[in-house]
Amino acid sequence: MKVKVLCRNPDEYVRETTRDIQRVPRNYDPHLHPFEVPREYTRALNATKLDRIFAKPFVASMDGHRDGINCIAKHAKSLSTVISGACDGEVKLWNLSKRECLRSIPAHEGFVRGICSRFCGTSFFTVGDDKTIKQWNMEPPGYGVREEPLNTILGKAVYTGIDHHQSEATFATCGQTVDIWDEQRTSPIRSFSWGVDSFSCVRYNPVETELLASCASDRSIVLYDIRESAPLKKVILKLKSNTLCWNPMEAYYFTCSNEDYNLYTFDMRHLDKPLTVHMDHVSAVLDVDYSPTGKEFVSASFDKTVRIFPKDKGHSREVYHTKRMQHVICVRWSADNKYILSGSDEMNIRIWKANASEKLGVVTSRERAAMHYNQKLKEKFQHHPQVKRIARHRHLPRDIFKQKRELKEMKEARRRKEQNVRKHSKPDTVPLVTEKEKHVVTVVE
Repeated sequence: MKVKVLCRNPDEYVRETTRDIQRVPRNYDPHLHPFEVPREYTRALNATKLDRIFAKPFVASMDGHRDGINCIAKHAKSLSTVISGACDGEVKLWNLSKRECLRSIPAHEGFVRGICSRFCGTSFFTVGDDKTIKQWNMEPPGYGVREEPLNTILGKAVYTGIDHHQSEATFATCGQTVDIWDEQRTSPIRSFSWGVDSFSCVRYNPVETELLASCASDRSIVLYDIRESAPLKKVILKLKSNTLCWNPMEAYYFTCSNEDYNLYTFDMRHLDKPLTVHMDHVSAVLDVDYSPTGKEFVSASFDKTVRIFPKDKGHSREVYHTKRMQHVICVRWSADNKYILSGSDEMNIRIWKANASEKLGVVTSRERAAMHYNQKLKEKFQHHPQVKRIARHRHLPRDIFKQKRELKEMKEARRRKEQNVRKHSKPDTVPLVTEKEKHVVTVVE
């Protein structure tokens, strides 16, 4: 009797380093799996549906302020510590993991306009309507000891924003001018102004740490180099920008939130038109913050929603809202890239998941492998009509839905009118202006 036996060389399917891990041979011949694509499509469709079913982004709400929350700052070193400032001048330090208030400080008279943490995390700075800059210790005082600021600087005008350098003992404030301060001095070491009444926001570049950007009241965004004696350049938009944020991974890119319901991502080397116009909000955008990866950013709007945008896409991938949440004033992305913090008019700080359907808690290796597999399937079939429709669907409040429809009709009417004017005019008398070029008035250098 003749017996045929399969014989394989172990060196071909066993790794050299560890002899106990087997290499599984896989045949990629499509004739062996004629139903592979339909099977994967069904799995992708089910994964997309389950994604929407388990999309529960709201994590917690931290209540404690007695007035609307005007600004939020992250701790420079600690993931679980957040500082918030309210419109009644009170500053609170929060522990996110326990969801409780650690300390309350009556810091200013009037609004707290800005908060920033020192680069080493030992102290933080606040500015307010009482024309003062105050430095506070991050550690609480001893039992029975009254809370006092480490340092107080009295200025000549109201300060509207503050930001600290990434690695040096200097910080920048904005108000009537943009001032650069040394922590050891009570007067600014440098002041910048460019024929502007006031500034609303100032931010250091986290990569090129000598660069600054600010939003001004004359609808402009001004760029500075603190090694120079004068500002570098500015771009003037059609409406005023409220805040801006630098991309933490790409040094030349920044995104600004505007009063015209849009956000604009610029390359500071080419300010004549934005790289991307991000459109989805139906009211003024009040704040913006990038994720630590630099791939996405989150925006807060007067229309009572929080939206997450990919940095190179014109429309948001996610919109968060609740019945109780009012105008969202400030927003921050946590340093571990998992959570989003929003502060709103009705005195609450809300914690949201950055990925709405992500499972919180311990994830086993099998679950993680299944999640990665489902993610790849969704990416593979993302342009299929059925998968795309389910993935894009979001429930919106009726007011926002109606406003969005009205804005779309107005935009269509303007486009139609422009086409009719161009059609009935002489050739080349009505130039075609792209959506990106519409919003920039001029660039001054």
